Amino acid sequence: MAQRTVAVIPARYGSSRFPGKPLALIAGRPMIQRVCERVSACPAIDAVVVATDDERIVAAVDRFGGNAVMTRSDHATGTDRIAEAVQGLEADLILNVQGDEPLMSPAVLEELVGHMHRTGVEMGTAAVPFRFSGRDPADPNAVKVVVDQASFALYFSRSLIPHCRVGGTAVEPLLHWGLYAYRRDFLSQFVAWPRGRLEMCEMLEQLRALEHGARIYVLQTDQVSVGVDVPADVAHVERLLHDAGEA
Repeated sequence: MAQRTVAVIPARYGSSRFPGKPLALIAGRPMIQRVCERVSACPAIDAVVVATDDERIVAAVDRFGGNAVMTRSDHATGTDRIAEAVQGLEADLILNVQGDEPLMSPAVLEELVGHMHRTGVEMGTAAVPFRFSGRDPADPNAVKVVVDQASFALYFSRSLIPHCRVGGTAVEPLLHWGLYAYRRDFLSQFVAWPRGRLEMCEMLEQLRALEHGARIYVLQTDQVSVGVDVPADVAHVERLLHDAGEA
C-alpha cells in the first residue's frame, strides 16, 4: 500500500525578532505563500497544511487557496503544534517545514521522503556543509550538526562543533535546515516525552529525540535553503529569487 505523506508548515504570528513574519511580503507574496508553493511543488507530498494560532494567517492562506488549521497558542515547539494539526488526518509520514524557509528545495524534500519510505527511519532532517551556505559557523542562529559514519546525528548545537584542537584534523560542520520528517507513530511518541535538559539549554527541540535515544537521519545536500530570521533577511531572499528568475 502506498504511504501517504503530509507536509505541515507551523506559522506563528508572534515573533520576538520579527512580528508577523509569515505575512511579510517577499517579492509581492506573503512568505507563507512562498513556502507553501515550494513544498507543494514536491511530487512526493500528498497534502500541505499550514498550522497556525492566528486568524490573520488563516485568512492569508485562504486567499491564495491553501489549507490552514487553527491550533492552540500555548505549544512549546513547532513539533507539538504539528502533532495537533495532524489529528484526524490520514498520514504515514509527516514533514515539518519551517514557515520561514521561502527557498526550500522541492528536490531535497523529495529525496528525504524517499529515504524515509525506503528505510523506515523514524525521524529525518537535512543539512548542508557550511562552505555551500554562505553562513558563519560561529553564528548562534546557524544551528550546527555533526553526524556518524551512517549519517545519523550525533549532536546539534548553536555553538561551533566540533572543536578542532591544535594538531587535530579539522571536520567541517553541517548547517542544519529547518526541516524534519517523522513517521506518524514516532511523532506521537516524541510529543509525549518531557522536554529534555539539552533541549532546554540549547532551545533546540530535536535534542529531545537524541536525549531519549532516538536516531535522526541527516540527509546531506549541497543545496541551500535561506531562512528569514529578521526583517533584513527579506531583501537577501528577494535578491536570490530575482537572480533565479522567480521574483
